[in-house]
Amino acid sequence: MLYSLYELGHLSVAPLRIAALMQSSVMRSPLNPLVDTEVGRTAAAAADLFESMTRRYRKPSWGAITTKIGGVEVPVAAERVWSKPWCSLIHFERDAEKLREARGERVDPAVLLVAPMSGHYATLLRDTVSAFLPEHDVYISDWADARMVPVLAGRFDLNDYIDYVMEMVRALGPQTHVVAVCQPGPAVLAAVSLMAEEDDPCAPATMTIMGSPIDARRSPTAPNLLAEKRDLDWFKQNMIHTVPALYPGVFRRVYPGFLQLASFMGMNLSRHVDAHHSYFQNLVKGDGDSAEKHREFYDEYLSVMDLSEEFYIQTLTDVFQEYRLANGTMMHRGRVVDPSAITKTALLTVEGENDDISGIGQTQAAHDICANIPEHMRRDYIQPGVGHYGVFSGRRFRTEIYPRVRDFMRAFQSNASRKAHRNRLRVVGAD
Repeated sequence: MLYSLYELGHLSVAPLRIAALMQSSVMRSPLNPLVDTEVGRTAAAAADLFESMTRRYRKPSWGAITTKIGGVEVPVAAERVWSKPWCSLIHFERDAEKLREARGERVDPAVLLVAPMSGHYATLLRDTVSAFLPEHDVYISDWADARMVPVLAGRFDLNDYIDYVMEMVRALGPQTHVVAVCQPGPAVLAAVSLMAEEDDPCAPATMTIMGSPIDARRSPTAPNLLAEKRDLDWFKQNMIHTVPALYPGVFRRVYPGFLQLASFMGMNLSRHVDAHHSYFQNLVKGDGDSAEKHREFYDEYLSVMDLSEEFYIQTLTDVFQEYRLANGTMMHRGRVVDPSAITKTALLTVEGENDDISGIGQTQAAHDICANIPEHMRRDYIQPGVGHYGVFSGRRFRTEIYPRVRDFMRAFQSNASRKAHRNRLRVVGAD
């Protein structure tokens, strides 16, 4: 019922949103005598603000991408090279001719960025992708919006997520570097543990876990405390709703993206209110650059996806209530997940000093449970002065965190992987 009411509310303001767009267009028309007056600019800014606050933000596209390598501008195409109902693997393929011009025949290591499946789309990692592109062959997991997946496609839970991660790593082949950004940390660690136990030749060369709840008992944050305070029935009754008939996933039970967004916004409400106030003032002043930066951020931030009920509930139980990975009781399809089986994959953990979603120590816990990784294959880094999003985007990520991740990967990059990588694109592209 709540989902249907939400959709009804959105449809009910559609005429007002159209009127706001018309008002903005009229007020900015060169034929309007008020166009350069404070009254005209204020009216146009008010219309733009109303439209932006009532718009439906769809899944963002990757758009035109370029990267600079050795002073050469290299075009990049985001191509889907592997796909299943709940996820696609996106390859950021750099133009071959420009790439050879920029750095000869050097073969860059492959990096799989495992994006969060926690409300936002993979495009939230746009900055992360851009940082890796000059020196790596980059792939990213693009998780599906549950409301867009027909019920006939079946269920999707945490076990399926782990299976998908293993399949993507195997598709990319030996000596791939895996980076888990935020939410997927426990699932990626579980996947690498299972591959290590099987002595899988495609087990990754390195595993980087960033701002992730490996052990949510450490330095608990507001989301962690909420998960502990409420029982599972409360979450099922209040957070799980049915997709209405407007979408392909009609009748699927989901944790709606708009509820997750409300939680995100509520954690820093005053900051978002101030940001929109500044946006309005910049529109009135005619500060187009500042207004455009606001739009770019919120076009991404306000685009949210639904999660399947079974994935949300199992993640809540395993990661945030019973801490099964941390205490050694996590199961995957009848098998105990044993991180101590990892001996050949190097581990780097990255945390933000001011992270209010995954507190200090939650990611570091990976070192405690991966007891058999040799000491020389471990790294830990805490970035001063950044919150959760600063761990994987922004100036400090680009200038301080990324160089450490790059150097860590280089330290454990086998020369044998270069030959293996020559066939990687053909193998994945044929999937």
